[in-house]
Amino acid sequence: MWTAYWTTSPRNGELRTEPGRTPGEGEALVRTLRSGVSRGTEMLVHAGAVPAAVARTMRAPFQEGELPGPVKYGYLSVGVVEEGPADLVGRRVFCLYPHQDRYVVPVTALTPVPDDVPSDRAVLAGSVETAVNALWDAAPRLGDRVAVVGAGMVGGAVAALLRTFPLDRLQLVDVDPARADLAAALGVEWVHPDDAAGECDLVIHCSASESGLARGLELLGDEGELIEMSWYGTREPQVPLGAAFHARRLSIRASQVGAVSAARRARRTTADRLALAMRLLADPAFDAFLTSRSDLAGLPAAMERLYAGGGSPLCHVVVYPESPKSTEEGA
Repeated sequence: MWTAYWTTSPRNGELRTEPGRTPGEGEALVRTLRSGVSRGTEMLVHAGAVPAAVARTMRAPFQEGELPGPVKYGYLSVGVVEEGPADLVGRRVFCLYPHQDRYVVPVTALTPVPDDVPSDRAVLAGSVETAVNALWDAAPRLGDRVAVVGAGMVGGAVAALLRTFPLDRLQLVDVDPARADLAAALGVEWVHPDDAAGECDLVIHCSASESGLARGLELLGDEGELIEMSWYGTREPQVPLGAAFHARRLSIRASQVGAVSAARRARRTTADRLALAMRLLADPAFDAFLTSRSDLAGLPAAMERLYAGGGSPLCHVVVYPESPKSTEEGA
């Protein structure tokens, strides 16, 4: 029997078992090493706050059940192939699969994890892939002045990638002083929204708050652009389009990971994008995002702790039982 985490009702979840099966042609059996909780989307699922109008769009690739629940949901899983094609057996792989200790999927759903990327860090691939897509959308230029508003998982990942760009200025903007630790680990300047520098060429907004969006627009210089990455669930935020918004010719453009950015869609597939994100995770600075852990048995309680808040958690890592080290190099 295999064990998986299910969201059963708003703010409640449980572990359920299901029969296992052997892989067929073109499939692989994966034993999970780690999975990660995507705090933005999964907290909305945990709270039962996914609007019915977008429930179909919000489906995870291997979701079972229907939103708002009961539903088996998640998409950050790292494991080792136990059965399948000879070239994959024994290799670590990433898959957009929910929190489950073993599973069978098509081999096309698996992305190999490079030897220089530890398993804990590899669960961040989904957030880094989202950040890659955002930067393809945003297209920052040499010497740009950029602010990233919201230093959560996605905003932090955007800042982590942007720190390698030849920018004139980069600030990570957040109301939580604890995010200064993340910024320091990345070598990026953290500032409170009240102290952020204006006249930005580009603002990337990731705070999922009305106040963050309003402040992001204020930080733009004339004819600047704000890339909106936040997703608000059932909320309907007010956007400040009065005052000087039109006179200053500001722009707001959406970015989301469901489709490859139009700027790269003719030349990159989603598999290409995810493989790139995985290679970028060779950077040990991403370990700063790994802030809490539990085993699978403790996940129902951990989900509610994450939702209730307290502290400044980023990525919660779920740890699964180990097996001989020979099959888990890099774990």
